[in-house]
Amino acid sequence: MSAPESNGDQRLKQAEKITSHPEQYKVCEGCGSIVVARAVTCPSCHGYLFDSTAPRVVAQARDLAMRAAHSVLASDLL
Repeated sequence: MSAPESNGDQRLKQAEKITSHPEQYKVCEGCGSIVVARAVTCPSCHGYLFDSTAPRVVAQARDLAMRAAHSVLASDLL
């Protein structure tokens, strides 16, 4: 069994996935989360304004990958 990946490694892998296909994602203008393009509202803040331009998605993915996570997820509340 391999050691579990660190949170930073997971964030970098997710950023790589997003930056390789930015057309499949958009950035929430309310909280800065990256969501799938088909989302109608943001699952984090319930906002409904998004920026789906590739440069914005790529820049946000890189920014989020380089900083520590600070969002509260539903799994954190269990």
